[in-house]
Amino acid sequence: MTTKRLLVVYHSQSGHTAAMLDAVLRGARDPAIADVECVVREALDATVEDVLHADGLILGTPENFGYMSGALKVFFERIYYPCLEHTQGRPYALFIRAGNDGQGALTSIERIVTGLRWRCVIPPLIVRGDFDPARLAACETLGQTMAAGLEAGVF
Repeated sequence: MTTKRLLVVYHSQSGHTAAMLDAVLRGARDPAIADVECVVREALDATVEDVLHADGLILGTPENFGYMSGALKVFFERIYYPCLEHTQGRPYALFIRAGNDGQGALTSIERIVTGLRWRCVIPPLIVRGDFDPARLAACETLGQTMAAGLEAGVF
């Protein structure tokens, strides 16, 4: 079986999105999933090549001013046109750390990935309000589901 590459692009400032990222990675790196390589990049460090070589992506962002983080927006601005014709149909999942309702961040990301013609394969995970570490189990499930789906060829 060919090893699949799962690219995880995220931004965290307060540490809550980073805690969510850690849980996502625990799930994606489950020992039962042997043929998926997880590549983790901060949004400002992720490159066009990272995206082109990924079989699937997980995006993570805090909600900032009712929008995705500026760093994730910069990521999209850098990769959009170089990847537009080469990544259509790419599966992705999304997690958002929201102090409010997360809808502005979700909508802004959905507009961009719709233009890229990426395919959302897991419902977006939005952790709203006061940060509750109990919600990290859902993050772990998101990572595990994405990695297992890539490995099995479902996505």
